[in-house]
Amino acid sequence: MMNSPHSDPVHPSEYLCDVLTADDPTAGLWGLVDAGVADEIIPELPALRLEQDPIHQHKDVLSHTIAVTSNTAPELTLRLAALFHDVGKPKTRRIDPHDGVTFRHHEAVGAKMARKRLRALEFDERTVEDVTELVRLSGRFKGYASGWSDSAVRRYARDAGHLLGLLNQLIRADCTTRNHRKRLELHHHVDALEARIAELAEADRKAAERPLLDGKAVMARYDVGPGRHVGESLAFLLELRRTEPDLSIEGTGDRLDIWWKENGPTMSG
Repeated sequence: MMNSPHSDPVHPSEYLCDVLTADDPTAGLWGLVDAGVADEIIPELPALRLEQDPIHQHKDVLSHTIAVTSNTAPELTLRLAALFHDVGKPKTRRIDPHDGVTFRHHEAVGAKMARKRLRALEFDERTVEDVTELVRLSGRFKGYASGWSDSAVRRYARDAGHLLGLLNQLIRADCTTRNHRKRLELHHHVDALEARIAELAEADRKAAERPLLDGKAVMARYDVGPGRHVGESLAFLLELRRTEPDLSIEGTGDRLDIWWKENGPTMSG
């Protein structure tokens, strides 16, 4: 199946990686499914061939998954995340009298399934965790067009962390509609989100360059005039702002009191 009679055994994960890292993995993935190989090494993939309901129509999830995977760049973590991003749909499929076919919370279910399968295939733990997190976050972008606050944008970027770039690529690839207008609209929203993330990051960087307490506040707090001790306390406050940007004004004052008690008296006079 995966080896010639005289070749060394090929580990299933290596076989899958070879398919996924091809420039266009479409033929390779369909080959895995049609030849029955996927049933042995990644059964979650053929399971996406959901029975089509004649009344509550929905897209072919298997075809969609392969299209999404092929839409991504040939980077293994990204391709694996694309391959697994909808694997939770069969387990979460419900027919709602008002909403039709639904797959609520399929990302959370799919993340658990992805972790289990990738570990069974003996992928390294970093890959397992990164792919799992991308699957879990793959639906977070939904609703952005309806309006996100700055705090929601910051939370999205913070939760994605080092995977932010790959997550946004996955979101773009997940749009497989043939409707050119809808595709452009989604890409526009992702572009807008990325721009907002960059703008907020720059604003946060600039804010971190200003301590929460200024020289006047320091002098009033300790009833002192201008001097070297005030300047050094401001240097301490600036470093505190850079290293602990979420610290409140009250918390900053408490930390300054400790610093002043240890350093202020030796610098006064």
